[in-house]
Amino acid sequence: MTTIEERPWDDPAGIALRTAQRAELDQRYGSDDHEPGTPPSAADIDLFLVAFDDDGRALGCGALRRLDDVSAEVKRMYVTPASRGSGTATALLRALEEAARSRGWTTLRLETGPAQPDAIRFYEREGYREIPLFGPYVGSDLSVCYERALV
Repeated sequence: MTTIEERPWDDPAGIALRTAQRAELDQRYGSDDHEPGTPPSAADIDLFLVAFDDDGRALGCGALRRLDDVSAEVKRMYVTPASRGSGTATALLRALEEAARSRGWTTLRLETGPAQPDAIRFYEREGYREIPLFGPYVGSDLSVCYERALV
């Protein structure tokens, strides 16, 4: 069974997951210069969630960063390779969506990239639709943006 917990940004499990995500993305993009915009930090993340298995192993994470009064951006959504296909990603995304609703946010946006076709398939399957690049991603060849209305 997967348990999802809110954790501080500097939680060791979260740091380890984000470090693994960064290494995977560096490998996929062939460089460490693949993130347009300001990286998320403790100062601008409104919520950070970590998924754990019954043995306390961290399986994945995700965060929300408020964009305006009605919308937020999904940041650092990541599931370990061994846990992909287990439902962990869907559970994390649904928990992020519920947290957004509870804050009165009606729209979630996110950015992924062309070297992440698995993420693109996942978000499309989960009801996110591709939108024009927004904010810091405008003009980026490394970005594909999505949005979902939370109704």
